[in-house]
Amino acid sequence: MGRVLVLMSAAGFGTGAIFGKLAYSAGVSADALLLFRFLIAAVMMGVILLVRPSLRSAGHVTGYRVGLDARTILTGLVLGGAGYAVAAMLFFAALSHIDASVGSLVLYTYPLMVTLGTAALGRGRLTPRRGGALLAATAGTVLVLLGAGGLHYNIVGVALAFGAALVYTAYMLAADLTARHIPPMVLATLVMTGASITLAGRVLLGGGLDLHFGALGWTWVLCMALVATVLAMLAFFAGLARTDTGTVAILSTFEPVVTTTLAALTLHEFLAPLQLLGAALVLSAIPVLQLKRRTRSDPDTSAGGPPETAPAGLAQA
Repeated sequence: MGRVLVLMSAAGFGTGAIFGKLAYSAGVSADALLLFRFLIAAVMMGVILLVRPSLRSAGHVTGYRVGLDARTILTGLVLGGAGYAVAAMLFFAALSHIDASVGSLVLYTYPLMVTLGTAALGRGRLTPRRGGALLAATAGTVLVLLGAGGLHYNIVGVALAFGAALVYTAYMLAADLTARHIPPMVLATLVMTGASITLAGRVLLGGGLDLHFGALGWTWVLCMALVATVLAMLAFFAGLARTDTGTVAILSTFEPVVTTTLAALTLHEFLAPLQLLGAALVLSAIPVLQLKRRTRSDPDTSAGGPPETAPAGLAQA
């Protein structure tokens, strides 16, 4: 059941890019889409915390030194406002220029960047196995981009997607430390709240929202908030409670597979054979980063691998 829940979570997160594209086609602006996504998610998760007090404590999750003080709350809000919201804005801006499948695969280079980041910060070691996985993923990303039109792909869209991956990497590295002091569901709610505040400020500075879109647009906004955010997060935490974080990290690679499949079925965005090969290299490298030998001396068992910090990851942009 734990693995099923994690797959459900990955599938939910994988629908985000699709709902974003569909919302754009219905006349919803990126600012409106993201503001209502985060706002609805923050309110719903706050209500869930009120009716389920057990989620406000570490409960079954081990390794948490819970201390919900003002500093921790502020940190969670900043993570959402300066990290998660910015990554989401960059990613959904990228979707205005490139296909959802390509954008998802470019974004999904973030676990590899987190691996390099943890090594640089001394939280993990870059072993030969991890180094090989990084090279494979880099080669795969190049193939995905080359298959998108050689040197003629939309450089703006790709740059925005890579920017989202970089910001999300920084967010993950920072959230890893915070997640050791606060229950994951509480942190997720704070992150959504912080992201809502950032998007609201952006809207106010930008002169307000254009809400002249119909019921279809609101349908995709609600789908983004409920399916790709709240339900996906709840399934993630429920799955995390029933299986180990290494397994969670490996199963989470199902997310871009869902995005790519749905993009083909609903948006008629198809990957070329060269891109499929690149996608396979990117996705196969991530489980390699997470596989652990069953010995105490294996350096990869140390804390700090990318999605080994899964509770802090919360969700993809």
